[in-house]
Amino acid sequence: MELIQGNHACAEGAIKAGVRFYGGYPITPSSEVAEFMAARLPKVGGVFMQMEDEIASLGACVGARLSGMKSMTATSGPGFSLMQEHIGFAAITEVPILVVNVMRGGPSTGLPTKTAQADIMQSRWGSHGDFPVAVLAPWSVAECFDLTTKAINISERLRIPVTVLSDEVLGHMREGLEFPEEVEVYDAGPLKVSPADYKPYEDGTEYDSPRANYGQGYHFHVTGLSHGKNGFPTNNPEVIAWMMDRLARKIADNTELLTDFRVEGPEDPDVLLVAIGSVARSSIDAIRKLEKQGVRAGLFRPRILWPFPEKGLAKAAAKASAIFVPEMSQGQLIHPVREVIQGIPIHGINKYNGEHMTPDEMLHGVKKHLRARVTK
Repeated sequence: MELIQGNHACAEGAIKAGVRFYGGYPITPSSEVAEFMAARLPKVGGVFMQMEDEIASLGACVGARLSGMKSMTATSGPGFSLMQEHIGFAAITEVPILVVNVMRGGPSTGLPTKTAQADIMQSRWGSHGDFPVAVLAPWSVAECFDLTTKAINISERLRIPVTVLSDEVLGHMREGLEFPEEVEVYDAGPLKVSPADYKPYEDGTEYDSPRANYGQGYHFHVTGLSHGKNGFPTNNPEVIAWMMDRLARKIADNTELLTDFRVEGPEDPDVLLVAIGSVARSSIDAIRKLEKQGVRAGLFRPRILWPFPEKGLAKAAAKASAIFVPEMSQGQLIHPVREVIQGIPIHGINKYNGEHMTPDEMLHGVKKHLRARVTK
């Protein structure tokens, strides 16, 4: 058992899952991930490379993965903004990469040493165009480890960019953690097609399929332009639609793999809180306090945030008379909740001054709307 920081747990989870390349640029509050990887990767045969900025960092990760090395980076705030173009590039070229985003306050340079949850929408829609992506949201040091390994396996299976959405509180908090000797590691197996017949985007290779790496003797083309099965650019409308449908199937065909949430409290709560990350931790104490005051309260916590677990939330909220969304932003997580839930009052509880949201602040937010039912 080790007393370990959330950022270090992410790094160790990545190494256990086979990451052997880290391209990054130090930025608070994610810098400990880079520091840990700089020390650990050379000891396991890996490569650590500090680049000149976050754009180059993710570009290096894409190049390393095309050469056969599982790769990742970590960043925060403005660094995550700079990476969006290469996230889109990884999506259209179907290159698996992992980005750990340890959220801080913004916009711009914002609050480098403070916490926030205002990158929820950016993590899904930050890059332009329609593109597949998965986003995982841990709430503990243990989940920083577990969900990082899971994120890498999802990325490798579906050949998509995946983000682990942490925050400053999770990144810097310490909890006891016993690392497993081994973790589940996805392996697509060897290619079964000859170099002469190889097409990197052949039908049936959208996911769960091996891909050639640079240096293996397979000729293939990689471009950020719309392309056909051979990887070369095209303006043919039918081929473009084929490519876009191919990308969308990565998500649509794998809903079971991409559904992961937890429900705390009674199965039929009257009041349901919806939260992620460190705020979800505070929510546990809030629902216990509500229970003591006569309110049946529960918590719905997505561990995979995107794609959003619509069916799971609908089931958890089936008998609720009110839903509350505590989050450290002016309101982002509340939007997908409103898309799913109809006919039930939905209230945001928001804090965005860089300080962590407390259970009592959540309790106050709930009481404000349920004052007649809650005993002071």
